[in-house]
Amino acid sequence: MKCCSAQLASCWENPEKTLKKAKLFIEKAASLEVSIIVFPEQFATGWDPCSHKFIQNRSGSIVSTLKKYAKEYSIALLGSFREQHHPLPHNTAVVIDGEGSIKVVYAKMHPFTPAHEERRYSAGDNIAIFNIDKMKFGIAICYDLRFPSLFQIYAKQGVHGVFIPAAWPASRIEHWELFIKARAVENQMYIIGVNTVGKTPVDEYLGSSMTVDPKGSVIAKAGEVEELLISDLDANSVENTRQNFPAHKDIRTDLYQKLHEKED
Repeated sequence: MKCCSAQLASCWENPEKTLKKAKLFIEKAASLEVSIIVFPEQFATGWDPCSHKFIQNRSGSIVSTLKKYAKEYSIALLGSFREQHHPLPHNTAVVIDGEGSIKVVYAKMHPFTPAHEERRYSAGDNIAIFNIDKMKFGIAICYDLRFPSLFQIYAKQGVHGVFIPAAWPASRIEHWELFIKARAVENQMYIIGVNTVGKTPVDEYLGSSMTVDPKGSVIAKAGEVEELLISDLDANSVENTRQNFPAHKDIRTDLYQKLHEKED
C-alpha cells in the first residue's frame, strides 16, 4: 500500500485557512492513489502545549472538514487536533476512512512535560489500532516516540507500522531521526514520522519526515520545506523480517517487571 506524509506548515491558530491549504495536499495525494494521508501534530492550528484555543469535540469544524474531504476524495486521513475532554483536553489524533467515517482515535499518551504540556492537556491511556489495505497500524504522537514500551505493545499486537504525527523541533532533529530508526529496528515494523515545518511562536521546525522499514532502512525522507512524501509499505516485509530474525521471542517481560518491582 501507499501512504502519504503531508509535511505541512500550519497557518498559526487559523484552522480554516490551514484546512483549505490541506485540501490541496489531499487532492494531490488522491491523484497519486495513496491509501492514507497523514498530517503533523495539531496541524490545523499549529502545536502549542499551552493553548486552549479551538478546543473541539469530534463533531467540531476541524474533524467535520476532514470527514468531508475524506469522503470527497475517497481517501483515508489522519489528523491531530485539540479535543474537548474533562478535566483537561486531549491532544488527539483521528483516523477517518474514505467514506468519511471515524475509524479510531488516539490521545497522546505522553504529554511533553519539558514544555509543561501536562498542565494543559490530559494524558491518554489507550493505544489505537486500525486496518487499511490488509495492513494493521498503530498511532503515536510526537513525544511518544521517546518511549519504547508503547511501541513494544503495538508490536505484540501484530501491527505492521506506527504513524507518528509530530511537531519535533529543529534543535532536536537528530533525536527524531535516531528514534524513528530505533523504534523500527527494535520492533521490526514500519515507522512513519510526519513532522511539521516553519517557525511558530513556540519553536522552529525542519521537517525531515521519514519512513523507516522493519530492517531500519530509510525508504523515504523529506527535506526542510512543505512537501508530500510517498512511501510504499508491504506487510510481507514485516512478517518476513520477524520470521527470519525472531528477536521478539526473547523479550523477558515478566523478568523486567520483577526487576522493576525489586527496585521499588
